[in-house]
Amino acid sequence: MSTPATAPSPNLSAPTTGLVASLPDFTSAAYKDAYSRINGIVIEGEQEACDNYKALGTLVPEQAEELGRLALMELKHMRGFQACGKNLKVTPDMDFAKDFFAPLRNNFQAALAEGKVPTCLLIQAILIEAFSISAYHIYIPVADPFARRVTEAVVKDEYLHLNYGQAWLKAHFDQVKEELMTANKANLPLIKTMLNTVETDAAQLRMEKENLIEDFLIGYQEALSDVGFTTREIIRMSAQGLG
Repeated sequence: MSTPATAPSPNLSAPTTGLVASLPDFTSAAYKDAYSRINGIVIEGEQEACDNYKALGTLVPEQAEELGRLALMELKHMRGFQACGKNLKVTPDMDFAKDFFAPLRNNFQAALAEGKVPTCLLIQAILIEAFSISAYHIYIPVADPFARRVTEAVVKDEYLHLNYGQAWLKAHFDQVKEELMTANKANLPLIKTMLNTVETDAAQLRMEKENLIEDFLIGYQEALSDVGFTTREIIRMSAQGLG
């Protein structure tokens, strides 16, 4: 009944923006201050993803083993990003990161309590994964050498998570379509709020908000198309959150 993760889609395998002309000063106080919050976000995001995939295993027990494997992958990513902070001698701001994810976390937990698998998958395996992949795409060209290697490895894994959610939702599309549209309306606007929250810090790392939005929308819309939504429906759904 459920469909396992598939290989990454070729048309999602490369960043959509070009390299910048120069790298930031990784040793400056301003960079490290901004990095403390960005690093906290990616660490917290990977930890929450680990917890979310484990939790999903209780709702889709026939896929618990596969979801457990994805959870372990996220835990490995978290440790990699912790090492990135240590490499730059930066302490991640975890309090900021927990607040950053609170709205999406609360919505995921509410859907989990109600047994809404489609909503949980839209939040974690589509929205958050597309958000993460877009951020990593934009970050890789401007990252320090150590973080670049870590992030490139992480991106390859994240496509498995995105495609896991796509495959499950595609297999159940007729039954879950209306719930997905409702979940999109409630959760997509939160992505814009999250991007606005870190706009200044991201710019300090040479990650421009416009590029992040563009890359996110491309990935998110392609995921929705693969799941089964029409172009007209996707345009309407996208306008609800980022228009």
